[in-house]
Amino acid sequence: MVWTPGQTLRARPYRIETKLGEGGFGITYKARHLQLNHQVVIKTPNASLQYHPEYPNFVRRFIKEGQTLAKLSQNPHPAIVRVSDLFEENGLHCLVMDLVAGQSLFDAVQQRGRLPETEAVGIIRQIAEALVTVHQAGIVHRDAHPGNIMLSPNGQAVLIDFGIATELIAMVGTPLHPCNPAFAPWEQHIEGSGKPTVDIYALAASLYFAVTGQLPTPSLQRYYKNVPLKPAKDFGVKDWVHLAIEKGMASDPQKRPQSMRDWLSYLQEPIVPGVPAVPLKSARGVDYTRLRDLLAAGKWQEADEETATVMLKAAKRENVGWLDLDSINNFPCDDLRSIDQLWVKYSNGRFGFSVQKKIWLEVGGNADSETENKLGDRFGWRKGGSWLAYKDLTFNLKAPVGHLPHRPPVCIGGVWDWDIVGCFGSFLARRSVTCNL
Repeated sequence: MVWTPGQTLRARPYRIETKLGEGGFGITYKARHLQLNHQVVIKTPNASLQYHPEYPNFVRRFIKEGQTLAKLSQNPHPAIVRVSDLFEENGLHCLVMDLVAGQSLFDAVQQRGRLPETEAVGIIRQIAEALVTVHQAGIVHRDAHPGNIMLSPNGQAVLIDFGIATELIAMVGTPLHPCNPAFAPWEQHIEGSGKPTVDIYALAASLYFAVTGQLPTPSLQRYYKNVPLKPAKDFGVKDWVHLAIEKGMASDPQKRPQSMRDWLSYLQEPIVPGVPAVPLKSARGVDYTRLRDLLAAGKWQEADEETATVMLKAAKRENVGWLDLDSINNFPCDDLRSIDQLWVKYSNGRFGFSVQKKIWLEVGGNADSETENKLGDRFGWRKGGSWLAYKDLTFNLKAPVGHLPHRPPVCIGGVWDWDIVGCFGSFLARRSVTCNL
C-alpha cells in the first residue's frame, strides 16, 4: 500500500503531502500534523515486500530503527535526525522524524560540482562528530553515504536513515543488508560487517565524492580486481585532505583508523608556520568547531547566526534567548576570545569583536545613543541615518570593516528586535575591552 497526497491518517492527525522516496525496505513521505501545523517525515516499511518470506524481519528491523533513533534522541545531537513517534496505521508501522529542510550532499555535488575543500571537510566533520556519539551508544550506522547526509540552509549537516544500523557485533551478510557500492567497504558487502570502520570508510568515500565530484571506485573492484582509486590529490586536493581520504578508505579495515575519533584527527588542517592555530577554549564547555567550519568555508551569514547560538550557550541563556546587561558584563572571556579570534582569522582581520572594539574606542568609547549611531555608520549597519534590516546587511568580505559579527542576541533595557540592526551595542564592546581582546 502506497499512500497518496491528501490522504489523512487515522491513528495520528497527519495528512500526507508527497512521497519523498522509496528504497528497498522503506518509503518516506512528507506529511503535515493537522493540529500543530508543522511538517514531518513519516517512514513506513515497503508494503510491496509483505509477501517476501523475510518481511517479518524487515518489520522488526524497521522497529529497531525507530528504537535506535529514540535512544539517540534522548540526548539530541544537531547532526542526527530526531524521531518523535512510532505508531501503526492499519497494521503498517510508521516512524515520524523531523523534516530536514535543504538538500542531500549527493544532490549538492550533482548540482554544483566538486565542493570547496573547507566546505566539504566541515560537512564531513559534523557527521563524523555525530557518529562518535552513535558509536558510543553501541550503534554503527552502516549507510553514511552522501544521499543520507542532509544539508540545511544554515549550514548544519544532518545524518538520516538509520534503516540498516546495527549493534556493534559481527554480522553475517544477508540480503537484508544491502550496500551502496561506491561508499561501502568490501567487508560490508561480503561479510555484512557492523564495525565502526565501516562508517569511517563511508565518510571518507563521501569526502572523496564531495571534493572531486566523482564517485569513488567500488570497494569490491579495488579489493578483488586491483582497480585503483584515482587519488584525490590528482584533482588538486590538498595533501592533508587526500591523506584523510586515503586513511579512511584503506581496503584493509585494519589499516584504517579504528575509531571515528581517531579518523577525525586527520580532518584538521595542519598548522602553517607563522600562522597560529586558534585555540577553541571555552569556560562553559561550548564546542566552536561548527563556527570555525562555517567561517573557513566563507559562509558569513550562517557563521553570524551560529555566533548568536554559541554565545547563548556560553552565557547559559539558551532558554531565555537573549543576553542582558548582567550576562554581557560576565560573559566568559575565554569564549569571547575564541569567537573573536575565529572571526579575525578567517576574515583576514576585517571582522571580529576586537575589530569592533577598536572602532568603538575611536568614536569615543562611550555607552550612549550618539556612540551607537557612529558605530552603525562605521560598521555599515546604517544608511541615510536609518538602521538597516538584517536581510540588507552584506555577508561577504566587501563589507565595511567591523560589519560582522552582527547578530549576538543582545537585549538592553528590555528593547529587542531580531530584524533591526544596532543590537551589538557599546556594552559588548566594553566587555571586549575588559577581556583584553
